[in-house]
Amino acid sequence: MADWFANGLADDIRPHMFAAAARGEDFALATIIAADGGPRPIGSQLVATAQDCWGFLSGGCIEADVALHGRELLTAGGGALRLVYGRGSPFVDMRLPCGGRVEILVERVGHDEPALRTLRSLSEARRPAIWQSDGNRRACGAPAAIAADATMPVRRRYDPPQRLVVIGSDPFALAIAALGTQIGWDARLLNPHGPAGEAPYGVDCDRRPLGVALDALAPDRWTAIAIATHEAEMDIAAIVAALDTAAAYIGVVGSRRRIGERIARLHAAGIGDAAIDRLHMPIGLPIPARAPWEIALAVVAEILSLRNADDGASVPVHATQSA
Repeated sequence: MADWFANGLADDIRPHMFAAAARGEDFALATIIAADGGPRPIGSQLVATAQDCWGFLSGGCIEADVALHGRELLTAGGGALRLVYGRGSPFVDMRLPCGGRVEILVERVGHDEPALRTLRSLSEARRPAIWQSDGNRRACGAPAAIAADATMPVRRRYDPPQRLVVIGSDPFALAIAALGTQIGWDARLLNPHGPAGEAPYGVDCDRRPLGVALDALAPDRWTAIAIATHEAEMDIAAIVAALDTAAAYIGVVGSRRRIGERIARLHAAGIGDAAIDRLHMPIGLPIPARAPWEIALAVVAEILSLRNADDGASVPVHATQSA
């Protein structure tokens, strides 16, 4: 029986690209450039090194073969190739159960290439980046600086990783932060008055004063803030602080019957209706969620639904159709 392909859970493979480069190791980058059917969209990627691979291109049917071709490129010292799986593929022994067809560009990326350095610089600054490639030529830059090039079959946009900031310390706050961590988001629990000791589920916990912690994070439009203090005064302080940021999403845990009281308190604190309209109260999609993990699921789903409705900020993959 084959091992579970846990590395296929990695959707944003930039950390693995950067880690290989930091080791002075070239890697193979595989990108879907055309697709008819299949579970993954154009622009999905896999990175392979001499020892491992990360990413998910199909239903687990082709990843090992793509990685094998990528390692052959690394051994050969360069070049690129296109692979076709499914209809019209020369690999007759590898069928896609979905009955579709995918075309993949596999390229060797040098660990010290300028495009890779630019991608890392923009990513670390939490700025969007466009990566373009024809397999042999690569370019990377801010979206305004990289014009679409029809000769480049790969044009992928990388947005900053989704950040989830949770304010609070009760089981709802912990579950929201833990679920965000589990799905690969940059999740932080701001907990100035909560329990000491290491937070469970691998949650990153910041116990500094709220204002200090939020200023250090500098929430941007790829940041969601979930407030779950369950204390009226702390709720208002957290909401006021959150509204003073550029966070794209601000949600507050609490019952519907408390919304009127909360709005009155915000008005008293000098917060206008336009700012209050940014708040999601009660937090999360309107599903029958009651338990902490259920509430967390509703919150994460709402953030995803709103992010994916915003074409300018949230769609992580853009790639041209292959010629």
